[in-house]
Amino acid sequence: MSAGTGSAYAFGRHRPASHVLIHVSDPHFLAGGARLGGRYDVEANFARTLAAIRAVHPNPAAIVVTGDLADLGEPDAYRRLRAAVEPVAAELGAPVIWVAGNHDERPALRRDLLDLAPTEEPVTGVWDLDGLRVVALDTSVPGWHHGDLDAAQRNWLREVLAVPAPHGTLLAMHHPPLPSHLPLFDILELRHQDELADIIRGSDVRGILAGHLHYSSHGTFAGVPVSVASATCYTMNVALPAADVNGMDAAQAFQLVHVHPDTITHSVVPVTDAATGSYFSEEWLERMAGLTPEGRLEAFSRKPGR
Repeated sequence: MSAGTGSAYAFGRHRPASHVLIHVSDPHFLAGGARLGGRYDVEANFARTLAAIRAVHPNPAAIVVTGDLADLGEPDAYRRLRAAVEPVAAELGAPVIWVAGNHDERPALRRDLLDLAPTEEPVTGVWDLDGLRVVALDTSVPGWHHGDLDAAQRNWLREVLAVPAPHGTLLAMHHPPLPSHLPLFDILELRHQDELADIIRGSDVRGILAGHLHYSSHGTFAGVPVSVASATCYTMNVALPAADVNGMDAAQAFQLVHVHPDTITHSVVPVTDAATGSYFSEEWLERMAGLTPEGRLEAFSRKPGR
């Protein structure tokens, strides 16, 4: 079993994933555990998310949190988020890749979450996860909510990507380089997308993980798949006409990212307490594993009475 897969079963054409990552976004923590907008209990919602993360996979390769870690950039908010995540990450043996978002403040994020000097320098980094490279970009713009990547950061990214990684590269960023059907997000879109596309084309970048939208979304940018994770704090009720979409305290989710040699899948994991059946289990998988491929088809694929 490859590192980070969490499953040794492979009944189809694909082998188990080489890497499994947890993609979480937009916690929006506040100092003192305050409710966001006086309404959303973001810490309780995030605690439920962490419980789901612990249950869904025993040894992810990394936990990637794509921005808006704090809502107002308060030092205590970062300390509270760190205290919530680090014990779970340690239990799972997974590094945490923190990404800055438009609601974050770089000095406090750097000092109180990363133990770095409290400067306005972009929060970037490179992680080698057993041959899978994850590059964290900082699309935040101090004093503003729209996104951007300045020339210095774009040049840095070009240098990082000059040498391919064995399993390719994932970019983690807050502002997605995708259109939104909600006009409000167009005001806050990522700038210099054409320049970023020029860097990505022809590189080993296999996917982009992003946040910002507070709803799950998928698309392509420069020929690369982009996956936007929904928020853990509150989500956008997109079951309304675009002009009427607003926040709701429901449908929180994160994503389970499976990396295969020829593809990467992004599974939306709802954070819910809904009743669940008990037919499939580890014991059922063991029974299937004891059969031949033809036997498995007879046991599970054949329709009765045909």
